[in-house]
Amino acid sequence: MIIAIDGPAASGKSTTAKKVAEKLNYTHLDTGAMYRAVTLFFLDNQTVLSDPNQIQHSVDLIRLKFLQDQTLIMNDIDVSAEIRTGKVTDYVSEVSALKQVREKMVHLQREIAKFQDVVVEGRDIGTHVFPKAKFKFFIIADVEKRAQRRFNEMKNKIGDINFKDVLLDLKERDKKDASRKISPLKKAKDAIVIDTTSLTIDEQVDKIIDIVNNKIHNRS
Repeated sequence: MIIAIDGPAASGKSTTAKKVAEKLNYTHLDTGAMYRAVTLFFLDNQTVLSDPNQIQHSVDLIRLKFLQDQTLIMNDIDVSAEIRTGKVTDYVSEVSALKQVREKMVHLQREIAKFQDVVVEGRDIGTHVFPKAKFKFFIIADVEKRAQRRFNEMKNKIGDINFKDVLLDLKERDKKDASRKISPLKKAKDAIVIDTTSLTIDEQVDKIIDIVNNKIHNRS
């Protein structure tokens, strides 16, 4: 069974997806980490994003796999920490919008989900990657609340940072994700909307699990 969780940046969908997977004993498929890994590879190898041949060459060289503890291995190297750096964050939306990148990542995601129960989050999971997912959720939150969450996260990691800059960056990220031509951020028609503005992570996790369990119980 597939549980798809979509939503904008800093809405809490990644942490929520991970905890939902843990409670249901499902595999957590972190698609955002996969796109970040591709972005890291492109940056390290100076891939020119306007050159389709270079993009395809780089994409063909990338091998990704998740270990049981969610460690992400790219070409035999643990990149779990490095993909969360600022330089990757600055370019991940642009790289994620590239057709060749999305085609390969979608293929890999579908292959992983073929033979196991998964909880997967992203921005086009319910609309494009897994349009027939059994459960679809779309997590939203007020942009200032999301910016505060991102600010707190980044402040703990890098120290000196300005909230207004984080807010502006997040608004720009939202604009890019929603307006890109390839698989834009969009709510699936049959997705259940969950507003996390006033919810804790545990509360939104419990809400999703309750919905899943109730529907499964009612169908049985």
